[in-house]
Amino acid sequence: MYDNQKFEEEIAAVDLNAPAPQDEHTRELYYIAKLKNIISKRSAEAGRPLTACTVTFGCQMNARDSEKLSGTLSRAGFVLTDSENADFVIFNTCTVRDNADQRTFGHLGRISHLKKQNPRMKVAVCGCMMQEQGNVDRIHKSVDLIFGTHNIYRFAEYLFEVYDTDEKITQIWNRSDQIVESQPTERKYPYKSGINIMFGCDNYCSYCIVPYVRGRERSREPVDILREVEMLAADGVKEVMLLGQNVNSYGRGLADPISFAALLREVAQVDGIGRVRFMTPHPKDLSDELIEVVRDTPNIARHIHLPLQSGSDRILKKMNRHYTKEQYIALAQKIRDSIEDVSITTDIIVGFPGETEEDVNDTIDVIERVGFDNAYTFIYSPRRGTPAARMEDQVPEEKVHEGFDRVLATVQHSAKERSMRLQGRVMEALIEEPNAQKEGYLTARLSNNMIVHVPGDISLIGTFRPVLLKECRGFYYFGELQ
Repeated sequence: MYDNQKFEEEIAAVDLNAPAPQDEHTRELYYIAKLKNIISKRSAEAGRPLTACTVTFGCQMNARDSEKLSGTLSRAGFVLTDSENADFVIFNTCTVRDNADQRTFGHLGRISHLKKQNPRMKVAVCGCMMQEQGNVDRIHKSVDLIFGTHNIYRFAEYLFEVYDTDEKITQIWNRSDQIVESQPTERKYPYKSGINIMFGCDNYCSYCIVPYVRGRERSREPVDILREVEMLAADGVKEVMLLGQNVNSYGRGLADPISFAALLREVAQVDGIGRVRFMTPHPKDLSDELIEVVRDTPNIARHIHLPLQSGSDRILKKMNRHYTKEQYIALAQKIRDSIEDVSITTDIIVGFPGETEEDVNDTIDVIERVGFDNAYTFIYSPRRGTPAARMEDQVPEEKVHEGFDRVLATVQHSAKERSMRLQGRVMEALIEEPNAQKEGYLTARLSNNMIVHVPGDISLIGTFRPVLLKECRGFYYFGELQ
């Protein structure tokens, strides 16, 4: 993260007649300044400021990356909008499941009609989906700019080239050894922020495309992460979420290795940070040290998202997950025994190749024994290029849906039982936003990630308040401020 005011000052000082610098930060400033000059001229020609929209699909890391894209667009002179009927639209894509791909193609189909109506309109696509050549081939004729996951920090340069030449640009890198986190940002929420602490994944689960599109694991230096947290705190941020594909692996490739637990403890000590979250740990290497740090540090959220994926040892082995059903249950029990009021949420895949009714029963058994507070339950989606997509024993669709319905019903029952235990408690909540469905109400989030809706004034947004949990609605509560 970089101080946005300083960014403005440095952009104003750029010599537009000088050659492009090699240092990535000064190079970015250079191209933002050149792009700003072009956008100013085009806005004058249009008789109004050019508008820009960033559309995000997928995980929290994508959401954080989109804040950088929006930051660059804002500094370059675009007026940001939520409407896709803008002069410039960029889609930051996800390819973890097929429905994510189809959503992107659907948006691109709709936007092609808007593009015909607005000759100034330009469209870009970036992110994980663009690391697959087949997807690039499918869309490259209909969009103006394409780039992938490894070179997001060159966005200003690519966008300048698009506007300077009015030609299409495609820049896909297969890898990058650099970590560049100095881009300007436009945060969606003034009071909370994600922070990328590492990139890539070395686990190679057989169903997962992430290692192929995000690359191998690379960790940011702890001093850079802590400096970013301090800057966010100074800017009014109360809650941060540390992000990585497997945060347990953080620090292993650094010259001076540091554990994720040690980093987490340091972040929680930054003045002004009221709550720290993290996503996502892997069950195979979640350490006792991490459990102890969460237990002993009051402002670390009482919430651990622990992806199960399957409760069957046979399927877990085919998935390349490196733990057994009983090892997972023992770990979950250790977390519950150690951390008071902790919630454990999970991810579950139903319909993995070769899955039988007995395997689904094993998954249901884990749900019942662990007592998940919630779960993201997915139907298996073959991803081209992964080992699982080449497995011959794909499960018939009818059987998949039958197993999915059983798993989902068990998850919902477990979540409701866990939620009911909190009724009548007073717990601290971060007031996050106005309630979209109920006028005069605010939506807040507890440390354990439970949502509670309370009557209140929008002036409370971004503050921590004690809340009485009065009425359980299964996955959320209605309550009162105390």
